[in-house]
This record gives sequence, structure tokens and C-alpha cells, in this order.
Amino acid sequence: MSAAEARRAIEAVWGIESPRLLGALARVVRDIDLAEELAADAFVAALAQWPNEGIPRNPGAWLMSVAKRRAIDRFRRDALLERKHEQLGLEMVPFEDPDFAALDDDVGDDLLRLMFIACHSVLSPDARVALTLRLLGGLSTPEIARAFLVSEATVAQRIVRAKRTIAEARVPYEVPDAHERAKRLPSILEAIYLIFNEGYSASAGDDILRPALCEEAIRLGCVLAHMLPDDAEVHGLVALMEIQGSRSKARVGPSGEHVLLLDQDRARWDYMLIGRGLAALERAQQLGTPFGPYTLQAAIAACHARARTAAQTDWQRIAALYDALAQVAPTPVVELNRAVAVGMAFGPSFGLELVDALETEGALKSYHLLPSVRGDLLQKLGRLSEARAAFERAAALAQNARDREFLLERAARCRF
Repeated sequence: MSAAEARRAIEAVWGIESPRLLGALARVVRDIDLAEELAADAFVAALAQWPNEGIPRNPGAWLMSVAKRRAIDRFRRDALLERKHEQLGLEMVPFEDPDFAALDDDVGDDLLRLMFIACHSVLSPDARVALTLRLLGGLSTPEIARAFLVSEATVAQRIVRAKRTIAEARVPYEVPDAHERAKRLPSILEAIYLIFNEGYSASAGDDILRPALCEEAIRLGCVLAHMLPDDAEVHGLVALMEIQGSRSKARVGPSGEHVLLLDQDRARWDYMLIGRGLAALERAQQLGTPFGPYTLQAAIAACHARARTAAQTDWQRIAALYDALAQVAPTPVVELNRAVAVGMAFGPSFGLELVDALETEGALKSYHLLPSVRGDLLQKLGRLSEARAAFERAAALAQNARDREFLLERAARCRF
């Protein structure tokens, strides 16, 4: 194996093992910065030894053993050995033991604990996303910055502030009890869905999609569903992301242009991913709890997924599901999507009435999709000059270059 091949193999292993390693270390040392430092030491040791010795049969256990030894050295240097050595020693496993069976005892709890820390409600949504991608996604600061098209300094600052906030708030390094977990789980789901949405519909830059973010969000959702199998909303979120993600290839045309849902070539949808999403939705529904916002959105996405052609879409059911979603999660964006569904189910004039009410309220005045939806409804009603003005206003508000191009093209088509 060449040096380059060895490094790629080590980095692949690291991507899989680092979240579990960080979770276990954070449990032991009660400090995210120190946990990251110890994990980095283990990674450097792997880079030095594995190319010559080969990748161990249990690489996660090898990394953990090295990291814990580094921790003991660190506490010895800091004159804290007497207080910490016993705690660490009890969790140590022999370096020579190739199975390291004890390491896997709390892997699920360690990952879940890390999720609740990274997505704690004391953090802003941006901070939760950055810390989640850093700790659970294994992304470096430059990689996160590139994914969100912000500066490395901005991402680094978010992560530093997040860690400081966690320390100052004395966030416990533990999986919360059932009552507290129910209160805090929505912040985890929100962070994961924000990651997915940024990948599925990039808010800025030249690309419509950033598939790596979608894949990472789905992976995190599946990990969470494995650890919380009895939570319907976790399965609902996974279902929503998998069904939406199944359309990714069809959303972009041959020249990189945006393709609307109703114009997509459904043969390009990923029906294996749709099948997984529908299965996750069924699991959510079988748990028998009231549908939450993610499960309802997944049910809406399923209506599209089950329609082999755009004409077969059950828009009346989608409108009814949006009515239910508006009761559970009453936001202006939900109301805008409901207006689209109502327009498709009962006619564009009914949808336009709802959009005009939203425009009067002003909550979405900077949201480019509001005038975009209005332009679409006006175009269907034959009011082309008004539609053109709406599309041009939407283009002026859009931050993504591809979205701007698409909206200006729609405006141009309204001139005839």
C-alpha cells in the first residue's frame, strides 16, 4: 500500500470512528476541547504507525486506547493524576487485547450524549450545525466553511463560541432523562434538517445542490433513529430527508439549471431511497403517537413519491396535510407551501388569495420564494405582466446564482 493509499484508508476509518471516539472521550474527560485534542493525537499516531503496521482489526479500539493513554499523560502533567487516574483507569482496556470488547458497551449512549451536547438549545442554530458537523460529521473547519460558503474564521468562531457557551452553561455530559430528552430532541432534529436543507437547496453560491451535506444529514438521522427507535419524529425526519433526497439528480438539468418538481423526469428519482423513506414513514406512523411536523412533511413528500406522473399527484391530500402541518407548526413558510398546494388542488386564484395575505403580513418580505410562488400563480391566471414583475422581484432577492438565473428566465417567458 502506497503512502497516499494508506492515508486515504486511514482518513476513511477516521470518518467512521471519530464521532464514537469523541463521544467516549467527552464522557470521560468532560471537556470537548480536550476530547478533540486527545482524538487528534490518536489520529496522528495512526498516521505514523498504520502505514507500516497495517490497519488494526479493531481500529476504533486502537484509537481509543491511544487517546486514553494520552489522557493519562495529560492529567499527570497537569498534576491531576490522583483525581482522574482512577476514573480513566476503570475504563481502560488492555492495549494488547485485540477485541477491546468493553469499548463498545456505551457506544450508542456516547453518540447520543454527543448529539445532545452539540445541539443543545443554549446554542444558536448556526452554532449547532457547525458543532454537529465538527463533532459528529468529522468535518474540518475548512470543510464546513466550504460547505456553507462562509469564511473559515466565521466557522472557527462559531465553534469556539459554542464550546464556550456549553462550558459556561455547565451543560451536563449525559444523556438526558425521558422528560428532558423530549424537550431537547427538537433542537437535534432542527440541526440535522438545517444541514440537509443547505445541501438540498443551497442558500448561496453557484450550485443548486451540495450532495455531501444531504448524505451527512441522512447518515446522522439514521444514527439517531437507531439509538431512539421509539421516537416517531426521528423516523419522520429520516423519511422526509430520504424521500426528498431521492429527487436530487432530477432537480438539476444538463446545464446545471433548476428543474421544478412538476417538470422533473421521475425516472431519474432514486426509488431505492424512496423505498427506504416510505419504510421509515411507516415506522413513524406505526408508533401511534400524534404526527409531528417532520412526519407530516414526510407524508406530503410521500404523496409526490407515490405519483408516477405529475398529473397523478393527490393535491387535495397534500393540501389537507398542509392544513394539519399549519396547526402543528404554524410558520409563514408552511403557509406559503400550503398556498401552493391549495392552488394546485382547487385552482390558482385560491392559492393567490393566501399568498396575498402572506405578502400583506410582511413576515416573508425578504424570502425570494414568496414572489416566486406569486409569479407562478399569476402566470397560471394569465396575468403575465404581474407575473413577470413578481419573478423579477424574486430574482432580486435570491442569494443563489442558479436560482436567480432560473427566476429571470421565468420572468422573460412572461413577456409573450
